Amino acid sequence: MTDQSQYVLPTDSPVALLDCKAAFGLLTDREKLYAHYLSQASWYGGLIVLLQTSPESPGIFVLLQKMFQAQSPTDLEQAATSAPDGPSQEEFQALMVYAAGFYSNMGNYKSFGDTKFIPGLPVEKFKAAVWSSAAYKADPTGTEKLWTAVSGPLYSLTNREKQLGLGDKGITTYFSKNCDLKDAEIAQRFLDEKKISPYNTRLFKTDAGYEVRLASSATSESPVEGMKDDVQFSSGQIDGTNFTVKRGDYAPLMEKVVHNLKLAKSNAANPSEEKMLTEYVRSFTIGSIDAHKDGSRHWIQDKGPIVESYIGFIESYRDPFGVRGEFEGFVAMVNKQMSAKFASLVGAAEELLPLLPWPREYEKDRFLRPDFTSLDILTFGGSGIPAGINIPNYDDIRQSEGFKNVSLGNVLNAQYASDAPDKVTFLAPQDREIFMNFKVPSFEVQVGLHELLGHGSGKLFKKEADGTFNFDAENVKHTETGEKISSWYQPGETWDSKFPVISSSYEECRAECVGIYLCPNPQVLKIFGHEGQEAEDIMYINWLNMVRAGVLALEFYTPDTAAWRQAHMWARFVILQVLLEAGEDFVTVTLTQGQDGQPDILITMDRGKILTVGKPAIGAFLRKLQVYKSVADYPSAKAMYDKYSLVSEEGTHKWLTLRDIVLARKQPRKMFVQVNTTVNDNKVEMKEYEATAAGLVQSFADRFPKEAGVEQIVAELWEKDRPYFS
Repeated sequence: MTDQSQYVLPTDSPVALLDCKAAFGLLTDREKLYAHYLSQASWYGGLIVLLQTSPESPGIFVLLQKMFQAQSPTDLEQAATSAPDGPSQEEFQALMVYAAGFYSNMGNYKSFGDTKFIPGLPVEKFKAAVWSSAAYKADPTGTEKLWTAVSGPLYSLTNREKQLGLGDKGITTYFSKNCDLKDAEIAQRFLDEKKISPYNTRLFKTDAGYEVRLASSATSESPVEGMKDDVQFSSGQIDGTNFTVKRGDYAPLMEKVVHNLKLAKSNAANPSEEKMLTEYVRSFTIGSIDAHKDGSRHWIQDKGPIVESYIGFIESYRDPFGVRGEFEGFVAMVNKQMSAKFASLVGAAEELLPLLPWPREYEKDRFLRPDFTSLDILTFGGSGIPAGINIPNYDDIRQSEGFKNVSLGNVLNAQYASDAPDKVTFLAPQDREIFMNFKVPSFEVQVGLHELLGHGSGKLFKKEADGTFNFDAENVKHTETGEKISSWYQPGETWDSKFPVISSSYEECRAECVGIYLCPNPQVLKIFGHEGQEAEDIMYINWLNMVRAGVLALEFYTPDTAAWRQAHMWARFVILQVLLEAGEDFVTVTLTQGQDGQPDILITMDRGKILTVGKPAIGAFLRKLQVYKSVADYPSAKAMYDKYSLVSEEGTHKWLTLRDIVLARKQPRKMFVQVNTTVNDNKVEMKEYEATAAGLVQSFADRFPKEAGVEQIVAELWEKDRPYFS
């Protein structure tokens, strides 16, 4: 029997405003226009996530937009709760929290954890709210048709529907319903052979074979200038199975992205931004990842912009095969005070990189000094908002041309600044007090190290197309075997394609390990303004937070499928296992009884052993992570990672029992309300919303005005896709 409460967002789920008013107010009129049009592109592109999440997400979006564009949440509440069979006020609040959660995740699966969530009110009460709405009164036939289509999957919780996954392991719309892991592997061979990046693709299996869909505003039926449509590119065979490549996935939404990027370009601040946007437009028009790479190259060269942004098919966390990117776009203003600290960290990077636990030969030939800025987010269109980002994700660019790091300052502040002490679970009272005092500054240090020296470090050993190597193949030795290097990346192979499924979590684990490995360094702590006892406490809380996150990670593990659903949390559980294995009572995780009489967990760390036990253990593990990645040794990497990923009842720690306690005591994730911008008489105006579920819902109702035709576009794309998922 499914415990449905685990799949319902609590009615007291916290909501915070992403405050950026002061930073936005400092922009010139031209910069505001640039930010506005980039925001519009990000919001319209973000709707693509609906079609990348679940079969029903587009339909639910259309229903919610229909309801909340016809009347405000307050007016709907009055109409619904006064109806004879309508919801109570508490039930209506559950509906609002569901709607807010849906908009925040851009679908009905959590962006952080990939589990489905359902409304916290009975289906008949939700229906009564719909029937009492102004939307229903204006269009009863259309509204009823929508409700009939989505009400079943809205509440359904079969084992397969509980989480995202491929085949019988979960739901995905990156692949048609009849695809499984073997189909994903065959398709990857085809894409590799044709040198087609999977980032902006989906895979549909039909009677005629496989159809690879590329995201673009232009369609295969309506070619535009620059479109490469020769026979070799558009079709082929693998093992006797036909493949066809078609453009035009999400075409109407991609067209809106392209239109707004062109408007942004006319307000760009410099040639780098203009060239960047020219290439993005080309990429999104014809479906070319090579063009997006070229745009990213210009983006890297746009040093220290006043308005920072990035847009495209970026992170591959939610593709069950780990190679297809989810659409996201962000626009932000630079926070100069915090950015100065990150700039100092960049300045010290060449002194800090040699401290990492691998030989010089395993590090990039030269450190490419990136931009590292703290940003106040104006707009983040997509499924969720991270605290820090290292982009672009293209290894060939990161290895030889550079990258940028960003820390999202107003997200960090909104996420962590206002948590109550009683929300900090599984720590002793004395640790909880220090944790509350230093969690924000310690996390800033970790984000800086994770993004700059974690994702920004390490070399991939490659054999080039001309047969040469990018490393000394005769003299470089494998750190674990002492032998000559015997494996490497072949031409056309990438980190993602060589390390399927585990690549995202493995890389996050590597970056997290770099963060805790380097954070005891006094130079690092001084850069962020911490010395003496405060520096000691920040180092301790960073390590303790990592271990606590490893325990909290159990929420994101599904025993039925033995699968992890969130890359970062999976990584943190692996790190916890490494530190427990180090022994000497450095870290303990103990089953206890809480003050409420219910089962509880106590996590302890001997802070005096961080340097003598913890750091050497992480150093040895981190060296293996890097070396296996460098030499493209997927079998060794997977065997090691699987060992530390195992969640079992056997052994010292009864992890499945502890998981039940973590679920019973889990805290809801914060949802963020974002501002809207509009243009009147060529002047940009900003509108803020209250930090409530209703405020969040209203912001989305305002974001896509009816005249933009978004409901109809999403509905048509939904109808087009539905046969492949039924």
